[in-house]
Amino acid sequence: MMTITIGDVTPKKPGKPQSAEMDAATELVRLAKEQGLALTGPDGLLKQLTKTVIETALNEEMTEHLGYEKHDPVGRESGNIRNGTRGKTVLTDSVGAIDIEVPRDRAGTFEPQIVKKRQRRLGEVDEIVLSLYAKGLTTGEISAHFAEIYGASVSKETISRITDKVIEEMNDWSARPLDEIYAAVFIDAIVVKIRDGQVANRPIYAAIGVTLEGEKDILGLWAGTGGEGAKFWMSVLTDIRNRGTKDVFILVCDGLKGLPEVVGNVWPLTTVQTCIIHLIRGSFRLASKKYWDELKRDLKPIYTAPSPDAARNAFESLKEKWGARYPAIIRLWENAWEEFIPFLDYDVEIRKVICSTNAIESLNARYRRAVKARGHFPTEGAALKCLYLVTRSLDPTGKGQVRWTMRWKPALNAFAITFADRFPAAENY
Repeated sequence: MMTITIGDVTPKKPGKPQSAEMDAATELVRLAKEQGLALTGPDGLLKQLTKTVIETALNEEMTEHLGYEKHDPVGRESGNIRNGTRGKTVLTDSVGAIDIEVPRDRAGTFEPQIVKKRQRRLGEVDEIVLSLYAKGLTTGEISAHFAEIYGASVSKETISRITDKVIEEMNDWSARPLDEIYAAVFIDAIVVKIRDGQVANRPIYAAIGVTLEGEKDILGLWAGTGGEGAKFWMSVLTDIRNRGTKDVFILVCDGLKGLPEVVGNVWPLTTVQTCIIHLIRGSFRLASKKYWDELKRDLKPIYTAPSPDAARNAFESLKEKWGARYPAIIRLWENAWEEFIPFLDYDVEIRKVICSTNAIESLNARYRRAVKARGHFPTEGAALKCLYLVTRSLDPTGKGQVRWTMRWKPALNAFAITFADRFPAAENY
């Protein structure tokens, strides 16, 4: 990394008078330039200045604590006096690790505030740790990162304590109130490796709701075992309902065993829809790559059909052509048919929403990236914590949400017409 020297700093043009802070900074820069000091770097002016400011603040805190200035004769009769200093290394965001001297008092009653006892980090170091953890780095890798980049020692135990701070936040997020109505809810799984005696694949399910305003809302994360049935899904859907969701127009999933059976018990009017994209991808996985283009052309008349009867006719043609070579593809569509055909009853704009995986694929891509980087997790809680931190870091500027909402507008109108009897103030759309 290039080091900025004092000589690189361009002086301000003459004009209005500088503030006292600017005057002080200008003088410091001048003195540093005379001494040949760099502005940045391990021994640069900024690091020395930060050290001086922190130590000065600590000494001011000591003065306030004792009630008299340093070297003031009053202190001899006060019953408590300064008692030297103790060395301490603190990590800062701007200039890395800094060695400071913390003043002590003889009575041991001084409690510094700017750098509290046992505090080793200043600024947003915690957020850096959480960001790295969300990217899938282990505690050891994060510790090595701080040693390499900041020249500071941050133990694995400290990093674990930092990341554990989000558990309460995650629990609050998992219990927060939800919208009363969602136009669509997508439920999908991300597979993670968890070391529980031995490393094994475990699914973690995410539910993504699309609000009536077209915004994406991640409703929660639930850890499964891979053998989930009706009881598990009843608990998940009941959790969502108990947090305020009274109705879901369409619930989209990918053949999750036991889920369709319980949806009607929680939301009687909800339509369960098989994810079309997953059906198509599942078909490709069962076929040789050299046939993908041809298969794609033969599948399209099924999911673009104007009616269930037209879709059935297209499917029979597919069956006749491919049934002998790929019977598993035919079985895949037959097993999903009852949850597939509701798709054909909807307006083309609603079909786009259901068919598109944009609501979940961008999220899953981020999840998969973190999971791949991590390899495996020691516990289920560690996996959930990592995926929550990924969720927490999504779309920091809000621009992605704006773009999604704008694309949603045509579908919003179609939902308002199709579900007019359940859509709030549908007459306004």
